[in-house]
Formats: sequence, structure tokens, C-alpha cells
Amino acid sequence: MIEEGHTPADAQVQTEPEAKAESKTEPMLVADNLTKRYEDGTLALNAVSFEVHPGCIYVMLGGNGAGKTTAINIFLNFIEPTEGETRVDGIVTHKEPLKAKAKLAYVSENVMLYPNFTAIQNLDFFAKLGGKKDYSRDDYRDVLLRVGLEEVAHSRRLRGYSKGMRQKCGIAIAILKDAPAILLDEPTSGLDPKSGREFTGLLDDLRSEGKAILMSTHDIFRAKDIADIVGIMDQGNLVMQKSRRELEGENLEQLYISYMAGYMEDAT
Repeated sequence: MIEEGHTPADAQVQTEPEAKAESKTEPMLVADNLTKRYEDGTLALNAVSFEVHPGCIYVMLGGNGAGKTTAINIFLNFIEPTEGETRVDGIVTHKEPLKAKAKLAYVSENVMLYPNFTAIQNLDFFAKLGGKKDYSRDDYRDVLLRVGLEEVAHSRRLRGYSKGMRQKCGIAIAILKDAPAILLDEPTSGLDPKSGREFTGLLDDLRSEGKAILMSTHDIFRAKDIADIVGIMDQGNLVMQKSRRELEGENLEQLYISYMAGYMEDAT
């Protein structure tokens, strides 16, 4: 059993001091000693801490039940932490949730949109709901093309869309919000290989625009392709955290399996 406030001795979090020294920006997203214990006693997060800076993609890698979605839900104030806190641009999310959410865009694994609306109508509705009233139909068309949704589908109702097509609409809505931070919970779920490559390119663009991106996934290969920092989650613990530079020459799949199996002999 994992004791609250402790991580296994052979799974100490790995960080790169040089990366912090080089960063000249304040973090946009911060998890600070983040702990969540549910009423039934389940420890979903155990004193987890990490930062995501502007222009950085942080990938939480782990299986079901690792705590990835719980962390994202606390950033969104869907649930409150038991201890610790999350901050968005310095705003504590469970104390000032509306101010924090104004700086966040979110795409979930199962995007909830209106099935009787077309893609254009969904974008228009959610953009205006978020206070963005100056977008034109051409703006909606451009962003849908940017996320890889063919123009022939723009005026079709979403009830006939595949999961991957709905996912693209959700990503388009997040882009239109133009928030400084983006939370992505298993965003590549349901995407075919071509769409997955397009999504990787899109994340590169958003990173270059200075967005701070926190993404959860169980896709090891996508994590290594996209991430500036990879954090491996297991049973609510952040058991490894390494930068892209630290992962050069490493077999991330083998690292992941080793941490999950609990037989890392040397975490340095």
C-alpha cells in the first residue's frame, strides 16, 4: 500500500535543473503538492508537483487509474483537492475558479458537442458562449481546416460524425478560445494515424505560439514525439519526470514498463 505523502524510494522523480535555470518565464500551470483522497479512501493523487511553462508541452503518461484525469479535473475545478493546490497563471483554481477557467481551454477524451448542430454551428455557439463574438464563418472554416476536418464535413450535423471527427471539432473550439493554457485529456483517442500526425503538427504550432499545454495519454510513442517533459504517473504518484533532452537515447517504452512493474534499479 502507498502511504499518503510518500513515494517508493526507488521511484524518485527525476528533474533537470538546467531546464529550470534556462526558463525565463513564470509557469502558467502549477500542481503544488497535489493530493486527492476520495470518501471511500482511494488515494487518487499523492503529493504530486509539476510545472508547465508557456511554450511547453507537458505529457502525463500512465494507465487507467494513474491519476492523470484527476489532476486535470482539479485544474478545471470539477473536483477540489484534499491537500495542495493547482494554479493557472498564479490563480488558485479552487479559490477563484472562474478567473482560472478564463485562462484555460479544455478537450476531453469524449468531446461533448451538440449532435444536431453542424460543425460550424457548434463552433459559433461555443465561441459566443466564451465571449468571442467577432469570429466570421471564414474564421470557423479556417480553424476546422487547420485541425484536419475536410470542408465537406463543415456543414454536416455531428450526429453522423466519427469519434475522431468530433475530437477535431473539440480541438477547434479550444483554439478559438485563444486561452494561454490548454488541457488535453487523451486527445488522440479515436484518431487514425493520419489524423494523429496532423494533431502532432498542430500541437507544435500551438507550442510555438506560446501556449502552455498539459496533456494526459497512455500513448507512449505519441508522448515521446510531442513532449518537452514527460511525467510518468502510477497509482497517484509522479514516479518519473524527465525532459526531452534527458530522454534522448532512452527507450521510453522500456522506462515506462520498468516503472509500472516497480523494478527500477537505478532512477538516476
